[in-house]
Amino acid sequence: MLGISSFPFFVIAVLLLNATPGPDTAFIVGRSVSQGRKAGIVSALGISMGCVVHSLAVSFGLTAILAASATAFTFIKIAGAIYLIYLGARMLLARKSDTATAETTRVGATSDVSGMSAASGASGGGVSGVSDGQDAASTGVIERKPTRSLRAVLVSGFWTNVLNPKVILFFVSFFPQFVSATSTHKTFAFLTLGAVFVVMSMVWNCGVAWVAGSVTERMRGRPAVRQWIDRVVGTAFIGLGVRLASLHR
Repeated sequence: MLGISSFPFFVIAVLLLNATPGPDTAFIVGRSVSQGRKAGIVSALGISMGCVVHSLAVSFGLTAILAASATAFTFIKIAGAIYLIYLGARMLLARKSDTATAETTRVGATSDVSGMSAASGASGGGVSGVSDGQDAASTGVIERKPTRSLRAVLVSGFWTNVLNPKVILFFVSFFPQFVSATSTHKTFAFLTLGAVFVVMSMVWNCGVAWVAGSVTERMRGRPAVRQWIDRVVGTAFIGLGVRLASLHR
């Protein structure tokens, strides 16, 4: 069919691949935990955009050239490792500073509410002003907006996938197995397999983001747990970066 062979086995292999944890999964879970479900889905979209690049590259032979060039492969490997370590370090360090900022915001908010309550009482205006102040004070913590825009999350997801040399090796070694050597439509066959891969990966990754985001929603009042998860994911990123740097073809 269109130069594609053993298509059912291709679908099964893609499902198993998506179920295997890696940098992409770690990034999606990290964003979902840090910024919520929407950020997780956007990060999945960014990773899928990276898969589109790989699919086009393997379809037109660029991936094989990169894999065959020791210099190009080493450059991508080092760049990808540095980027993963950077993301991991940022998660580890950012959570500490965010916690400190949240504590400062909490203290400031309590002081401001107390001041507003006193001023409201002195002006004789009202019981409602004092009541509002007491309600705000009892809340304790003011929710902070995500520190990274969705556009930044999208771009980060894209580069996390594109700069992963393991993905390059996967595409150049995996896809040709399902394209008939005698086919006169090899490029179209590669593009079709790439499209199937991107769609399946996108659905799976969005599911991961949805689940991770749902768990995060339940932990809104437990910042210590979220901070612990961020540290675990950040450490995993650094470990993946170090492992990637030592990767051999």
